[in-house]
Amino acid sequence: GKLEVQLLQLGRGHTKGDTVVWLPQDRVLLSGDLVEFDATPYAGDAYFTDWPQTLDNIATLNAAALVPGRGPALVGEARVAEGLASTRAFVSELYASVKAGAAAGKDLNAVYRETYAALKPKYGQWVIFDHCMPFDVTRAFDEATQFADPRIWTAERDTAMWQTLEG
Repeated sequence: GKLEVQLLQLGRGHTKGDTVVWLPQDRVLLSGDLVEFDATPYAGDAYFTDWPQTLDNIATLNAAALVPGRGPALVGEARVAEGLASTRAFVSELYASVKAGAAAGKDLNAVYRETYAALKPKYGQWVIFDHCMPFDVTRAFDEATQFADPRIWTAERDTAMWQTLEG
């Protein structure tokens, strides 16, 4: 057919290899998990420092509609902007909280508890908030302290994370 489909890598965020699908004639973007709407981003393999810029790169496309990784399709430039802004706010607020806690010398357990409490009032109603927060905070803590790239999630690492957070 005559439908142009572009696969674009606009930067890292949710993962190292985030790719979006862009339909330029219709100005429709399928963002995958780079953008969520009324749903908590899973960020266990994320690049927190890069993610806001990647969202800015998405914004330059001026999409008329965006299909996020989770949540309803966002139709209209205002709704697209709202989806980008809410994802950016969550990612930025989470990372700022974790980075501040790590800089203050707090351990992962304390940083998790503080970040969870700080974000719960604003984002706690989002889908999978409780499920994602342990992984999101753990990855943000890694990035803020010693691991620029995400570590592979193994069964052992998963168990160790839960022991740390529940300890």
